[in-house]
Amino acid sequence: MKAIVIGSGIGGMASAVRLASLGFETEVFEQNSFYGGKINSKNIGPYRFDRGPSIFTEPHLVDELLSIVKASDIDFDYHKLPNSCCYFFEDGKRIKLPTGTEAVAACLSEELGEDQKNVEKLLRRFELNYKAVYPVFIKASLHRIMQWLNRKVFKAITRIPFYGLFSSMNTVNRQSFKNPKTTQIFNRFATYNGSNPFKSPGMFNIIAHLELNVGPYMPKGGMVAISDAVYQKALELGVRFHFNKRVEKILYSSGRVEGIETSTNKIVCDLVTSNMDVHFTYDKLLPGLKGPVKILNQEKSTSAVVFYWGIQKTFDNLDVHNIFFSNTYESEFDHLFNKQTLIDDPTIYVHISSKVEKNDAPDGCENWFVMVNAPIDAGQDWVSQKQRLRKNILNKLKRLLKVDIEPLIGEEENVDPVMIEQMYSGKNGSIYGNASNTMMSSFYRHPNFSSKIKGLYFAGVTVHPGGGIPLALSSAAIVEKCVRRDFSIS
Repeated sequence: MKAIVIGSGIGGMASAVRLASLGFETEVFEQNSFYGGKINSKNIGPYRFDRGPSIFTEPHLVDELLSIVKASDIDFDYHKLPNSCCYFFEDGKRIKLPTGTEAVAACLSEELGEDQKNVEKLLRRFELNYKAVYPVFIKASLHRIMQWLNRKVFKAITRIPFYGLFSSMNTVNRQSFKNPKTTQIFNRFATYNGSNPFKSPGMFNIIAHLELNVGPYMPKGGMVAISDAVYQKALELGVRFHFNKRVEKILYSSGRVEGIETSTNKIVCDLVTSNMDVHFTYDKLLPGLKGPVKILNQEKSTSAVVFYWGIQKTFDNLDVHNIFFSNTYESEFDHLFNKQTLIDDPTIYVHISSKVEKNDAPDGCENWFVMVNAPIDAGQDWVSQKQRLRKNILNKLKRLLKVDIEPLIGEEENVDPVMIEQMYSGKNGSIYGNASNTMMSSFYRHPNFSSKIKGLYFAGVTVHPGGGIPLALSSAAIVEKCVRRDFSIS
């Protein structure tokens, strides 16, 4: 049997590995000249930059994927970072937050006056919530009845009073902590799936468990090492990749997949897995098929503007991950989702992989990945928006770091929502598909299979279970489970 995967993002490549391991002759079609989707790398002058995701949690999911049908050792090493993030506030307060439940609680107690035992209790609640929902909402499809007939579902249901389903993240966090700065730190985790903490349900505080209780990791060689390792695994299993090859249509007849059509030919296959943004999968590849309107019309997640700066200086007060908070956080999200523009006092994320990957920048220099959450593209003038944003970022960094950054920029490039849509086929530049700004948002993500076309599956951050590298990898595992069941593979 033959399987075709559309898109070589991490969800697509992981799907290809799993389908090939089941015995499918598997081919991947990618419109770009590189694999990995957003997890790719670029050299700008003497600096190397990871161009997309920079937070790496749950590395065991990659290890598990690389161990499938093990034939050879693939070089993939990583190490845990001692700190989760360094936070800067407008009043001059700086907090380097460690990892581990007790260490985080002690730090927040010392730096922000929180009750240490209360913080530990909350972090353990987030851990228990995560462990309860993981097997039934993250590792499995929500859209097949058999999934709901097991004890783990009952266990997850019994914890409903502890999830914060009926309150926003901000409400839960504001009621849990004494200091508004602590609330802001925990609200930030809503941005990990492009959502608004003032609307997103408190359930999403479970994201904090992975970064704070467990901690982030750094792959040897940078984030792109994840894509490199999975790509090598796919090649090992005989997967064929076609780069610079855009799929133009998914072919089907009588409710069953028949193949794909490219600009040059038609290819027959038994199943298709789309790693493309689910909105564009319907809009561009299935124009004659009516998609699930309620799901596709959901509010979109945020996009981003990213500046890649080669900085000709090192900063001892910065870490691998750094956040410079807006002083008007709620207004920032109002601008992102309602006004669809950038606020003049944005929250700035600065990722510096050269702090641990010394070859990513020359001696005495650093590679700064400077990101600001942005609204999706709605026809804004991004040239002027980026010019104003760049000025505001530089002013804020100069104010908080007490150093003029602009003269230190030796190399520079940037991306905006329009470019993100063009490069990664994210509708309107949305990074994660739909936002999670309602209580039922998790249930309104697209299933990992089509209910109308047999043999059509979906993987990646725009479908269930959601955004981020771990969830994209989980989507591929769910696709494998669905294929096993549908094709009677033991």
